[in-house]
Amino acid sequence: MRRQIIVLFCSLFLFALGPAVAAEQGATPNVTPNRGALFKVQQNGHTLYLFGTIHVGARDFYPLEPRLAGFLKKAPVLALEIDPLADQQKLARAVQQYGMSVKGSSGLTPEWRSRLAKLLKQYNIAPEAVASMKPWLLASVLTVSEFAAQGYDAALAVDAHLSQQAHEAGQKVVELESADSQMSLFDKMTAAEQLVFLQEAIAGIEDKEQADQAREIAEAWRHADVKALDALALKAEQDDTFSGRFVQKELLDGRNPTLADGMVKLMARENNSVVAIGVLHLVGKGSVPELLRKRGLSVERMY
Repeated sequence: MRRQIIVLFCSLFLFALGPAVAAEQGATPNVTPNRGALFKVQQNGHTLYLFGTIHVGARDFYPLEPRLAGFLKKAPVLALEIDPLADQQKLARAVQQYGMSVKGSSGLTPEWRSRLAKLLKQYNIAPEAVASMKPWLLASVLTVSEFAAQGYDAALAVDAHLSQQAHEAGQKVVELESADSQMSLFDKMTAAEQLVFLQEAIAGIEDKEQADQAREIAEAWRHADVKALDALALKAEQDDTFSGRFVQKELLDGRNPTLADGMVKLMARENNSVVAIGVLHLVGKGSVPELLRKRGLSVERMY
């Protein structure tokens, strides 16, 4: 089962919890490996390169492979889900609107509150710092904390790395979505559903499932492992937990058509742009590449 962990790989809202800091370049290895997934999309004489990211990182993720780096250098536009280096106040306002409540997670039973308290202590999170967070946001904070415990840091996210490179080079960075549109999806859950969402996240951490999956997903991305990424997509589609169904329906299937629409519009205006979105949007049924093919675009998987 996928549980809450997939949230981190199909939404960038967590950058709003703290300023994103792009990764420093690591020592250049003799052979820089492929990372994630890369597609070449063409229509009407225009080309777009579609790269699959993850929204956390590690220093040894960088530098990215030379071919992608070359595409990025020549790109007139870098398109992201949202730009983690954009207006931080705007992101913070979205968190306040959709992720905070005076009730917080007060609906948890004493047993679940005790289990939550243990995790907060484990991650050195002060209870008062998360007391006003809605259950979905608190669940996401726990997920980020577990990734950090496994060595994967949101401050070193691939999206932030790409954004910083583009901004420093004076390239245009556009957003295919907004913080409001992403976070409003989570706020569609009822109060009871949000509690289930949080409980599944807690249980996933307690039984070490999230730790295992954190390494599994990061390694699949790290090695551009096509079979492993496809297997992750299949598991996501088959996940019958509440959070698994929510992630598949709302965060993947619900957003993929909008992301594909944005790419088609960008291609009509620009040539050789690079789009970088969460890698789970690029694999499985109803993926963005599949949607683009159905719209008549030529889509080639480069790795």
